[in-house]
Amino acid sequence: METFIQPKVTGYRQLNEQEAALMNEIKALGAQLDGMARRVSAHLSAQVVAASNMDTSDETARIDDAQPNRWVAIARTDFQTGLMALVRAVAQPTNF
Repeated sequence: METFIQPKVTGYRQLNEQEAALMNEIKALGAQLDGMARRVSAHLSAQVVAASNMDTSDETARIDDAQPNRWVAIARTDFQTGLMALVRAVAQPTNF
C-alpha cells in the first residue's frame, strides 16, 4: 500500500495502514447498505404498481398505512449515522 501523507486538517491525525484498511471496509459496507436500501425501494415501487392494478383498494390502503418508504428513509439515515460513527471511531478526531 502506498503511503499517503495528508495535509494537516485541524483535529485529525494521519491514519496508519490498518486504520486506512478499516476505513475502506467501512466505505465498502456503506456501498452494500446503499445497494440494499435501493433494492428495497425498487421492491416497494413494484409493490405499489401491483397494488394499483388490483381490483380493490385494500392493498393500497394497507401500504399507505404501513409507510414503507418512510421506514426505508429512516433505515438509510440510521445506516449513514452508524457508518459515520464507525469512521469517527477509527479516525478519532479531537474536535467536536
